[in-house]
Amino acid sequence: MRILHTMLRVGNLEQSIAFYTEVMGMNLIRQRDNEQYRYTLAFVGYGDESDGAVLELTYNWDTTEYDLGNAYGHIAIEVDNAAATCDAIRDNGGKVSREAGPVKGGTTVIAFVEDPDGYKIELIEKKAAQ
Repeated sequence: MRILHTMLRVGNLEQSIAFYTEVMGMNLIRQRDNEQYRYTLAFVGYGDESDGAVLELTYNWDTTEYDLGNAYGHIAIEVDNAAATCDAIRDNGGKVSREAGPVKGGTTVIAFVEDPDGYKIELIEKKAAQ
């Protein structure tokens, strides 16, 4: 068994695809419309779906926003340098909600950014080989 994808409902598909591809550096892997049920699915990720998990962006044509609730936590992405990644995200119009720094009670460097719908994305700095 393996994790295939995580689905996020988005209010503006074009804006979300732009964020994940242009700001977060992912690739648009595939996209399809379902006219009968009025939704579009777009899959984004850093590699082929056969090699790792991706995000499924679900756009329901008649819904522009969602209540994120209090159960959702975050998506985690490993980065080489959390501070530099925050700068690049900010420079590309992204929102940094927690600057890079050590996790409370630890040494792992993390940061948080938010996508256009307010979903939180944790950036976890890759630890140097010891």
